[in-house]
Amino acid sequence: MFSKLLIANRGEIACRVIRTARRMGIKTVAVYSEADAGALHVAMADEALPIGPAPARESYLAIPKIIAAARASGAEAIHPGYGFLSENADFAEACERAGLIFVGPPAEAIRAMGDKAAAKTLMEQAGVPVILGYHRADQSEATLVKAAAQVGYPLLIKASAGGGGKGMRIVEAASDFAEALASAKREARSAFGDDRVLLEKYLVRPRHIEVQVFADSHGNAVHLFERDCSIQRRHQKVIEEAPAVGLSEEMRLKLGAAAVAATKAAAYRGAGTIEFILVDDFFAFMEMNTRLQVEHPVTEAITGLDLVEWQLRVAAGEALPLGQDAIRHRGHAIEARIYAEDPARDFLPATGRLAILAPPAETASVRIDTGVRAGDTVTIHYDPLIAKLIVHGADRTAAVQRLAEALSQYRIAGVVTNREFLYRVATHPAYAAGEIDTGFIGRHRAALIPPQTPAPFAALGAASLAHVLDAASSARARGTSGGDPWSPWHRRDGWRLNGETYQDLLWRDGAEERQVRVHNANGAYRLASGNHSCAAAAAWESDGILVLTLDGTRRRAAVMQQRDAVTVQLDGIEHRLYYIDPLSPTVAVDETGGRLSAPMPGKIIAVKTAAGKRVKRGEALLVLEAMKMEHTIVAPADGTVERVNYAAGDLVEEGAALIAFAAEK
Repeated sequence: MFSKLLIANRGEIACRVIRTARRMGIKTVAVYSEADAGALHVAMADEALPIGPAPARESYLAIPKIIAAARASGAEAIHPGYGFLSENADFAEACERAGLIFVGPPAEAIRAMGDKAAAKTLMEQAGVPVILGYHRADQSEATLVKAAAQVGYPLLIKASAGGGGKGMRIVEAASDFAEALASAKREARSAFGDDRVLLEKYLVRPRHIEVQVFADSHGNAVHLFERDCSIQRRHQKVIEEAPAVGLSEEMRLKLGAAAVAATKAAAYRGAGTIEFILVDDFFAFMEMNTRLQVEHPVTEAITGLDLVEWQLRVAAGEALPLGQDAIRHRGHAIEARIYAEDPARDFLPATGRLAILAPPAETASVRIDTGVRAGDTVTIHYDPLIAKLIVHGADRTAAVQRLAEALSQYRIAGVVTNREFLYRVATHPAYAAGEIDTGFIGRHRAALIPPQTPAPFAALGAASLAHVLDAASSARARGTSGGDPWSPWHRRDGWRLNGETYQDLLWRDGAEERQVRVHNANGAYRLASGNHSCAAAAAWESDGILVLTLDGTRRRAAVMQQRDAVTVQLDGIEHRLYYIDPLSPTVAVDETGGRLSAPMPGKIIAVKTAAGKRVKRGEALLVLEAMKMEHTIVAPADGTVERVNYAAGDLVEEGAALIAFAAEK
């Protein structure tokens, strides 16, 4: 076994590899870009070396810099994690030329399986079922149009070299094909440096089932059961579980056998994942991921194995630790990916500082994999994954309940996240019943991403009582730090000389202003707002957790305060309120009507309109690339484009006015 390992990645996977290596007595070396100088993986590693500016192409994707860092540190092996260079055959070869062990498959296997079109051909030859489609070398538009007609609509355009939903488009009709093809090719070229695509028949209500496989250099290959990855948005997984719900033992054996056959056909070594599409009793090969997957912890949870340790042992030339007959699974595990993204804006990635980050306590049944801490910043440069929450239960029902409870306890503030969305999935009756497929989110969108509604009285009460308690605590602190403790100027409880004691607090709730009157009679409160009035009591249980009693009903609320912004997390649902200080000057509202602004920092990829053009509501005006994904800016109404402020290739900041637009009256 080698003694020093360099991790050519960042975030939670780098931290994950460091933990396993440390347990095995292997020294670790982290690499980091300028944006990651203070990152968690840098702090955790035994050594850390800088490799360049924040853009991934100049740091984490720069092969010469990674090799140089390994040589400078004396590392004998490189673990690529997932993403970045993990499926780059040139990188695997560069490691070999440098005399370094690449913790992954041979370069030939990466090339064979990384090219989705070539992989499908190889699987056909190996007798593995393959879905109807086009995956040949001729990439001319005329050939692809003809092939699309033969495959039939609806169909999928997929990047041949890609994954993670990038370079993928669903096409419903022939009239939409040309534009979807151009967009998919642009995104594929940006994300993978390769714009080749393949076509697949789009199946209605399929399930995405993948099988974890492992092979060594001694001719052994096994599977470690399947995972269901059907809960997806933007063709990217957000909730995965193992084993797959409702799968018969016969189907499980067939999938496992097909996965092992595919692994052997690829002359594979190390960890990999064979991905299948499943509809009823029919399954077909989609692709192979020649690396460890983000969702590998659910396989670890049901098997009790450390897959990173297996990777390191196989890379060191050892045989697989277990044969197929010795691999067992126990219970049920689910992983939820917590992202900085806004579900209400089509899951647009978000950036910002993690002012509050308080996960639930880790136990034997609850695991948190993360690469960030409170105070860290989610930037535009990298994937916006905050953490992976993994739960395990004796059966699926127990695991689903544990997932919902853990999500309800997770507290994050400072950046928009999908935590509440995940909680709504976990508590949805159809998810609990196992009625899942890749269309789950779209089918239940109204329930999973409901429109914003006014905060309930309990949330207003929690914010108000937290404000009153904190004001009283601050007043007491001032009174005991040298001032007159009996001075009436230190009181913050609304005391009046000849009247009842109360305070009026004003909150902005969405577009509304809502007032709460807090009556205080020696610590016994009464709240009144609109038609609601009730007796109340409150006390801080711990940092950020308020024990709230309204008319005798006791409950806990997470109250996260950032200056005047307050997020109340009640029964898993978040309510955002803003305190309006009556002593502060009124700030004029910024009128931005008529301007279409950049939803986040990015690069203009295409301009599809011009000044003076009349457009219809929903018509594409401009395409923005951010976080390796394309975001189309559309006309909000029928109207006229008055001015286009940027050209293709321009970089823009969040909030930049992209287009001046006049809506028809």
